[in-house]
Amino acid sequence: MKKILTFHSQEELISSTAAKFISIGLAAIRDRDQFSVTLSGGNTPKPLYEILAGPDADLLDWDKVHFFWGDERCVPLNHPDNNFNQANQILLSPRSIKDENIHRIRTELQPTESALQYQEEILSFFQGNIPRFDLILLGMGSDGHTASLFPGSDLIVGDLPSEDCLVASNWVPKLDAWRITFTHHLINIAHNVIFLVSGENKVKALKSVLEGPPDHKLFPSQLVDLDEGDLVWHIDHDAAAGLSEIN
Repeated sequence: MKKILTFHSQEELISSTAAKFISIGLAAIRDRDQFSVTLSGGNTPKPLYEILAGPDADLLDWDKVHFFWGDERCVPLNHPDNNFNQANQILLSPRSIKDENIHRIRTELQPTESALQYQEEILSFFQGNIPRFDLILLGMGSDGHTASLFPGSDLIVGDLPSEDCLVASNWVPKLDAWRITFTHHLINIAHNVIFLVSGENKVKALKSVLEGPPDHKLFPSQLVDLDEGDLVWHIDHDAAAGLSEIN
């Protein structure tokens, strides 16, 4: 089921997302005794992680939360652009998350090896069951990319990867860089996916992704279409300005 929610400000967007994060986490721990969540990088989720590191999120049993990442830049672990490093400083370290609950992408490996290792770690974590994350957080760029599925990148311009490819290395010519990323196959089997989209620079791409004709090569975010779970777009008023209907 897909739902689109718009908010008057980024602050409202983040507050609502934090409440949803906690609600999904509580339900997952109640039902499965653990909460598997995939974090995203970029600027938009930073204030979310700050809320989750504070007392408003003390209700969660953080010893039962397992953290993954939907994509990663191939930069050193301590690099400011490293998605794990960002989340570690803002959320994981303040929460004293146990090492065994942190499943980062190994950027010290070569890209292809890193992607293969991460897929194996994910499959091992789910112990032979379908690797359905309780929650995947995603952003969307002004070019319509999500995770590291970029228009013009190797994973997008050719044939899409097979269904058994869950994590892949992806060469992005516009960035002249390798990225490690979840494929849309892994994203689409999640229990919950939340897109966080903020800012007027996202207006054109967001309208194309949500209301335009299907064209995943131009707008890879269109590939996110969950099989059974709940897909919710959390959009602030600035980003939603071009949509036909704003709730």
